[in-house]
Amino acid sequence: MSSPTITSDKVEGTTVYDAKGGKLGSIDNLVIDKRSGLVRYAALEFGGFLGIGTDRYPIPWPMLHYDTALDGYVVPLDAERLDNAPRYERETQPDYSDDYGRRVYEHYGVTW
Repeated sequence: MSSPTITSDKVEGTTVYDAKGGKLGSIDNLVIDKRSGLVRYAALEFGGFLGIGTDRYPIPWPMLHYDTALDGYVVPLDAERLDNAPRYERETQPDYSDDYGRRVYEHYGVTW
């Protein structure tokens, strides 16, 4: 790894894997807190076929860990856990309010 930082355009499209190394999806975009500048979520593109019918799953950023061997992010999730996870369609976006954020983080058991 040549640099400890990365630009958002390089993160978008990066593959996300489950803990067993199976592909879950890819990062569609990042949601950044305007005040702190910290990344709150990575919107995981998951489901569908060839990008059609895929939903976006906001995954708390602290859950993603970059794996240099996979050249992607690993999350401690599987497809079944995403079935009941907060999500939205590509054409819509939730109001990323603090209340919404708390619900997303609580779903995954991550401290807000």
